[in-house]
Amino acid sequence: MFSFNMFEPHVGRVFQNRFSTQYRCYSVSMLAGPNDRSDVEKGGKIIMPPSALDQLSRLNITYPMLFKLTNKNSDRMTHCGVLEFVADEGICYLPHWMMQNLLLEEGGLVQVESVNLMVATYSKFQPQSPDFLDITNPKAVLENALRNFACLTTGDVIAINYNEKIYELRVMETKPDKAVSIIECDMNVDFDAPLGYKEPERHMQHPEEPTEEETDPSNYEMDLGFRAFTGSGNRLDGKKKGIEPSPAPLDPNDIKRGIPNYDFKIGKITFIRNSRQQPRKIEIDDTASNFIAFSGEGQSLRKKGRKP
Repeated sequence: MFSFNMFEPHVGRVFQNRFSTQYRCYSVSMLAGPNDRSDVEKGGKIIMPPSALDQLSRLNITYPMLFKLTNKNSDRMTHCGVLEFVADEGICYLPHWMMQNLLLEEGGLVQVESVNLMVATYSKFQPQSPDFLDITNPKAVLENALRNFACLTTGDVIAINYNEKIYELRVMETKPDKAVSIIECDMNVDFDAPLGYKEPERHMQHPEEPTEEETDPSNYEMDLGFRAFTGSGNRLDGKKKGIEPSPAPLDPNDIKRGIPNYDFKIGKITFIRNSRQQPRKIEIDDTASNFIAFSGEGQSLRKKGRKP
C-alpha cells in the first residue's frame, strides 16, 4: 500500500492502488452451477467474487489484471490472471495444479494481491514424464495451451491437456524476471530433458573375426557348377583345330573367402580367376601338311590341234 501526501504534508489522504485480500480457495470441481467449467483447469486463471471486481474498478491498477497468490502457512507463492467474477463472496476457485503448487487444501486461506509483471521474452520447460516426447510438435501444443495462461512463475509445475491426456511441465526459467506476463508477447520457448529420461545406449558393432575352421580352405566345397567358355568348338570343314582345354579342378588352397586383401593398394585392380587353364596342346593334321595350292589340272573348252 502506497500513500501520497498531496499538496500539504499534514493532509492524510491515502490513495490505494493495490488490491490485497484473503479468500478461501476451492477447486473448480466444487463450483456450483449447471455449466461445466473444466476450461478453468486447462489454464492459469482463477474465478473471484463480484466484490473483487467492484473494488478493483475503484483502484488505479493496470490491465490486464494479474495477481500474486501466497500461502502464508507454507510460504509458497505463484501468479495468475482472472477469468470471471462469479464466485461466492469470500471464496475463489483455483485450478487443481495451482492448489498443488501452493500446497493448499480445500477451504484453505490464500492471499490475493494485484501485481504488475514484465512481459516475457524467454521461458524454459521440463516435462515431468518422458511421455511428452510422443507428441509430434510439442512447441505448437505448448503454444496453444499457453493461450489460457496469463503469466508464468519460475518453479511452478503447470498442467496442459492434449488428446485427453494431462501433461505436467515445470517452469525452469523465465526472462527477464522470475515471474512474467505472457499476454500478447513474443516469447522464445525451450525444453529441458524430461524427468526420468535416459539417453539410449549406443553399442559399437565390431565385425566378427572368422574362426580357423571358417578360414581353412579345405572346408570349402568345390564349386563344380556353371563355368563360362568351357565347351568345344567345331570347324565347318570337319577338321580338328586342336584340343580344347578342360577346366582344371580348383585347389582348396587357392580359395580364400572372407579374408581381406591386406596388400591392397589404392589405384590397383586385381582380377581373381576361379580356375586355371592348362597349356593348350595343338595337334597338326597330316593331311593339312601335304596340301599344295593350285595343284589341280585344268580343262579347256576348245581342244588343242584343231582349227576353228
